[in-house]
Amino acid sequence: MAEKDRILIVEDDEDISMIEETYLQSAGYETTVLRNGENILSYMEEHPCDLVLLDLMLPGKNGYEICEEIRKKYDLPILMVTARNESIDKVRGFNIGADDYIPKPFDPMELTVRVRANLRQYHRLKENAGKTSTPEENTVPEIRIGDLRIQPDSWRVFKKDQEIRLPNREFELLKFMAQNPNIVFSREQLMEKIWGYDYVGDTSTIMVHINRLREKIEDDPKNPKILETVWGAGYRLNKNPE
Repeated sequence: MAEKDRILIVEDDEDISMIEETYLQSAGYETTVLRNGENILSYMEEHPCDLVLLDLMLPGKNGYEICEEIRKKYDLPILMVTARNESIDKVRGFNIGADDYIPKPFDPMELTVRVRANLRQYHRLKENAGKTSTPEENTVPEIRIGDLRIQPDSWRVFKKDQEIRLPNREFELLKFMAQNPNIVFSREQLMEKIWGYDYVGDTSTIMVHINRLREKIEDDPKNPKILETVWGAGYRLNKNPE
């Protein structure tokens, strides 16, 4: 029997955590609930998990602080679940490493779909992590864009022969756009393609991920030549940057 994915729920509201547990357990996941994140790193060391559902407004240490702590040590998916629905809160969450943002009140079925989509990509990344295949050994050809090299099979990116470490979402976004160069994609289209479901709500996460990628792959992030903004339409990857 395949091992179940383990989900850590950090939520101080008992009613909400019970709903999350009920639906996620019904979907085949193992769940554990913590009422705060004061000692979350030590807990995770003793009890490994595959995904964290993290409430933003917690007693004591808030969700932002907890997210930063987790991200510094773990590359697993972090989904923020919170009643705060301002764009600035979402941008802050994505900037410190959150993978998704689910506003309360939420549809439990949508929550389950998002958890499943994030776990699917997480496991794909784990399966490819550590591969050291050469471009000749890759099933999918290496993509070259200026001095940038993207190896889709081994999930590796190099700039001027220096490897760039990209989190799951950033790599998926860069790979998708590199495989579809010179095409303009709206934020909504990119959200659906990369997150793997029909996203409803604020798409500011795409802007954040694009900006983070630019910081890593562009010679001048303030004057991007690879990941271009098409005002009023979306973004495109320039296959032949000057």
